Amino acid sequence: METINSIRKEYKLIDLFCTLVQIPSPSLKEENVIKKILEIFKENNIEANTDDYGNIRAKIPAAAKGKKPLLLSSHMDVVGDDSPINLQLNKNIIETDKTRTLGADDKAGVAAAILLAIEIVKNKDLKHGGLEIIFTRDEEQNMTGIHNVKMNEIEAEHIFVMDADKLGQVQISGADYTSMQINVKALKGGHSGIDIDDTTRLNAAKLIAELVNEIPQGVYKKDEFGVVTSINLGVIIGGGVETAINNIKEFDIKSNQYTDYILDKAVTNVINTKAGAKYSIRSSSREFENNLINEIKEIIEKFNKKYEGLAIAEMETSEHLPPFEKSDDETLVNVAKQAGKNLNLPLDISSFHAGAETHIYANNKNKYGIQLKPVLIGLADVYNMHSANEQIDYKSYLKGYDFLKELFKEFNK
Repeated sequence: METINSIRKEYKLIDLFCTLVQIPSPSLKEENVIKKILEIFKENNIEANTDDYGNIRAKIPAAAKGKKPLLLSSHMDVVGDDSPINLQLNKNIIETDKTRTLGADDKAGVAAAILLAIEIVKNKDLKHGGLEIIFTRDEEQNMTGIHNVKMNEIEAEHIFVMDADKLGQVQISGADYTSMQINVKALKGGHSGIDIDDTTRLNAAKLIAELVNEIPQGVYKKDEFGVVTSINLGVIIGGGVETAINNIKEFDIKSNQYTDYILDKAVTNVINTKAGAKYSIRSSSREFENNLINEIKEIIEKFNKKYEGLAIAEMETSEHLPPFEKSDDETLVNVAKQAGKNLNLPLDISSFHAGAETHIYANNKNKYGIQLKPVLIGLADVYNMHSANEQIDYKSYLKGYDFLKELFKEFNK
């Protein structure tokens, strides 16, 4: 019968992975796992140091002229706290005792990169253009680690970011995150009874509903790789909510019945003068995002002309994460296709409608002024990330490591 200890003895990858996940490393508290990783690199004669922010940078020099270096990137922090990680095996599944997260996101990527580096150093016959490795801090909370990477010190042009959650995923673009807020102000208020017949007294809550009805919702643009651009209404607020908000301390926050509480306490005897709506816009194409925003601007301009002198609407946007746009350079996609073919491994080449460190790499240049070209890949089937039920299928992980080795081999042909 297989146990955690038996598969650790049998497979170096699993042993290294288990060693790393058993070291708690919540965001910005990665010191212990950083120390362990640096020890492993040193034991195997691999050059590695931390940068000014604590990210790990490792490098293996080229073993052949005329070949390009490759960069592997993963993050060291996990969702969770400092509590112990007790591992158990359930058939092919490595998981915890359900008291906390596992940390396969993204120590699966970290362990695979370390083992590949060790094997490259030991294989003196392997002709390659060099390997760079970056392990970042604080990806899960604010991405401060990747924002503090000195991109102009990177020699590689092509990057595999190993942070997707399914074996064979090759994700070639990813959506940004833009916040959009619309505010409506009616120029006159009034009493809901006495002034209700005055047609110059418009209700801002009604007006914001009119605008929201005109603004697109959901998928705005998609292609063969998935959703490209979307917009989602996050909140709409208007009307006599001030009383309810002022008395929010009376409310049992844990009950999560905010809507019922505010509706119960809100006043209805006022012709409202202020209202607003807040949206999230996600897009892996600046062009289509700009098209969407311009369309919304036209809706607001039309609104302001319609209600000139009576009400005014304003819109503001703020980009929180830049888009990871699909590159015209298909080097890594072609490398992945060939590696998958060699291993008879089906690939899922797609776009993902969320953020990752790929987005930061894709919007920067290396030390030679060349645009960085990342791709997000999956090396294992990971389930229920960010929860106490997080799991990794270790057999898929072993296949994923073979995939990573094949990627490096094909890249250096």
